Amino acid sequence: MIPSIDVTVELSYFQSVVLGIVEGLTEYLPVSSTGHLTIAEKLLGLPVDADAITAYTALIQIGAIAATFTYFGKKILRLLLAWIGGLRSAQAREHHDYQLAWAVIVGSIPVVIAALLFKDLISGPLRNLWVVAAALIAWSAVMWVAERRHDVLAKSGVARGEDALTIKDGLIIGLVQCFSLIPGVSRSGATISAGLIRGIDRVTSTELSFFLAIPALTGAGLYETLGNLDALETLGIGPIITGIVVAFVVAYASIAWLLKFVQSNSLMSFIAYRVVLGSFMFLALGAGWITAT
Repeated sequence: MIPSIDVTVELSYFQSVVLGIVEGLTEYLPVSSTGHLTIAEKLLGLPVDADAITAYTALIQIGAIAATFTYFGKKILRLLLAWIGGLRSAQAREHHDYQLAWAVIVGSIPVVIAALLFKDLISGPLRNLWVVAAALIAWSAVMWVAERRHDVLAKSGVARGEDALTIKDGLIIGLVQCFSLIPGVSRSGATISAGLIRGIDRVTSTELSFFLAIPALTGAGLYETLGNLDALETLGIGPIITGIVVAFVVAYASIAWLLKFVQSNSLMSFIAYRVVLGSFMFLALGAGWITAT
């Protein structure tokens, strides 16, 4: 196990803006926000294994979470009320929103458990650009298989929509979400792919990915923040808030764009991008242009 580095780190406003843009742009696109943040931090000259940087990477996800709440506020409230109503009434439990709310809850549990069990591995050895490069390419194969299955089901007219989602779907997609703890896999890439393989249509899989992000990102942000308060103080409150605000604005735009994109487009362009980026990283690492940690 490679421990994180406990050093004093300074973060400029320029660096915070860049990282906020990277977080907001990649959190919901299936290209791996953690992988891109690790790359960006390396290019900005920041120590990617430092406690403060690890915590900051999780903390600016608050901006992405806030964007999700803002964009899906009415629907999130609807699901919450349906869940509460279902706890009180047998009749309310027949409503599909109650089942969907449980699918999100159940689907959020596996990644929390996995994150706690493998915290040292995730924040240590896996914060390595060799890992990011390999994961970008390897998970692209899973996404390709998912897209092929979706195409077959869509042509047959049997792809399921939101009304057909089950708690079992939420659990299975939640289990697959655990792979996103590996930098380079992508949380949205994992959950959307799992949804497609389960026979769920692309738009519904994407929306479900957004909902599953809320507990996962909130938990990660709070855990890292509370555990590294002293280290975060060295970064300065100004750059931290700047990064969160920038991440919010960019993430909101990314959500709106991705939902529109998947209505009539596959994920193949993202798959191609991931393979090209991963291959270039292997070349750069092998040539010594950049270092892995």
